[in-house]
Amino acid sequence: MSLISVHVPKKMLEELDELVRRGIFPNRSEAIRAALRDLLYKEVFKAKPAREEEKEEELPISLVKGR
Repeated sequence: MSLISVHVPKKMLEELDELVRRGIFPNRSEAIRAALRDLLYKEVFKAKPAREEEKEEELPISLVKGR
């Protein structure tokens, strides 16, 4: 995987941390990856957002981690 840096408003980061605290995501990185997957599905593939239960292996090859 590649590492990127992103500037995020404090309120957004607090909300992201709340999702992690509630156990919806294991950490910030997983939450951001899920959001990015949904954005790419919506904007690039014009499909519905990925469901939580979908596995990364089911994504198009260009979106699979590390590729």
